[in-house]
Amino acid sequence: MLDIKIVRERADFVKERLATRGAGDERAIDEILALDEVRRARLGEAERLKAQRNAASKEIGALMAQKKAAEAEARKAEVRSIGDRIAVLDREAAEVEGKREQLMLQIPNLPDASVAVGKSAEDNPVIRTWGRAAAVEFTPKSHVELCESLRLVDFARGAKLSGSGFLLYTGWGARLERALIQFMLDLHTREHGFTEVSPPFLVSEHCMVGVGQFPKFRDQAYAAREGLDDSSLGKLFLVPTAEAPVANIHREEILPESQLPIRYVAYSPCFRAEAGAAGVGTRGMIRVHQFDKVELIKIVKPEDGYAELEAMVGNAERILQMLGLHYRVIGLCTGDMGFASAKTYDIELWAPGQGSWLEVSSCSNCEDFQARRMNLRYKDAEGHNRFPHILNGSGTALARLFVTLLETHQQADGSVLIPEPLRPYLGTDRLVPPTP
Repeated sequence: MLDIKIVRERADFVKERLATRGAGDERAIDEILALDEVRRARLGEAERLKAQRNAASKEIGALMAQKKAAEAEARKAEVRSIGDRIAVLDREAAEVEGKREQLMLQIPNLPDASVAVGKSAEDNPVIRTWGRAAAVEFTPKSHVELCESLRLVDFARGAKLSGSGFLLYTGWGARLERALIQFMLDLHTREHGFTEVSPPFLVSEHCMVGVGQFPKFRDQAYAAREGLDDSSLGKLFLVPTAEAPVANIHREEILPESQLPIRYVAYSPCFRAEAGAAGVGTRGMIRVHQFDKVELIKIVKPEDGYAELEAMVGNAERILQMLGLHYRVIGLCTGDMGFASAKTYDIELWAPGQGSWLEVSSCSNCEDFQARRMNLRYKDAEGHNRFPHILNGSGTALARLFVTLLETHQQADGSVLIPEPLRPYLGTDRLVPPTP
């Protein structure tokens, strides 16, 4: 969440930065400030009364020593009255603080000054492009056609098992998905300096709050229930991304500065209740409710945050370069950024069979926004507790990587060439249609 001190001391600045997002969140700042003022007034009055109570308590002791019992009893009654008022003030302050915190949890991060101001994806600047679309002398097939002809994904039976938006990988398709995951994990751990972790795929509510998924996007999550116990519903949630558990690994800890930077990589399936909604892009693998992803997480000192963001984007790009895929890096504008992000780069792959760009990676610096929500700090060289920057990125996501690899490397005879770095993982250099 935002630093309440910045909201108090630079309210106009906070409103201006929030306004660039175009969602109207800046309108809540005055209400937050009003609640904050009430809270501070209640606490201030309580502190003054506590000082009066302490002074009166000393007077009672003196009166008792002087055998002035009646006066002492009168002062005791006064102290009890003061105590009752303090209890009321503390309760009111806590209630107002709770309301303020609930509002604060729904306010998104402030866009960094370097982020382009815009309203939607149409305003996102292209930062760079790598490679070029392959020239082919045949009409490229879509990934749906390729998956069906090569028997890589059984769309109909996937829907039969779980409904629309779920996939059943089969044969070489299942092996290709597993090979891509293993290839990415190995590259990030062996060459990019990440430590692999394997997190739970169910997380508690505080983890979702910590990364900014809740409370704003609670309606997009899959909530779990333990057996028939309705009271357990909503205590655990399927992960929307490995960011939810991995970024929270050190929540409520104070780390030594020497431990930073921390770089984690993790594989997880990802569950998105809103994916594929309203019948948009639901054909095939473009928008699904469950997909695999290799996630990158960094916890770093604030002064290193943006250099580490550039490095993270480079790590994701390296995957795509090794697989020979044409991509572009996009800087998300203020109106298109995620809730927790201060700055985000998206990487989009060119999918020849779709004739369009598909997002396959999103890398963000959330600055100290998430660290504050999960109370994660580190102790600097001067002994001060500071909030680190937390970064997250897809390194990368499937199934769109799967889609673009098939569509990019398809051949006129219906086969698909496997990029050389992936061949040792898959055990073949080409996927061919099965013999009838």
